[in-house]
Amino acid sequence: MKYIAEIDIMTRPEILDPQGKAVKLGLHNLQMDSIDNVRIGKHVRLEVDAETEEKARETVDSACRQLLANLIMEEYSFKLHTA
Repeated sequence: MKYIAEIDIMTRPEILDPQGKAVKLGLHNLQMDSIDNVRIGKHVRLEVDAETEEKARETVDSACRQLLANLIMEEYSFKLHTA
């Protein structure tokens, strides 16, 4: 069965996010002063062919841990749904 994984990877809260800070400054320059604490991350969408949802979860988790996320600086979460 095919599953689609929607993965969000964000820098850990204790890590500085210079890209987010630059975007926040740009938004404030556009008079959007109500916006605060901007963080920039990654969104990855991939398809997994697996026998069960549990196997698909294991595969996606392994991909995140081994390649997609830098676990020292980033954290991730994902949702699965059928294709």
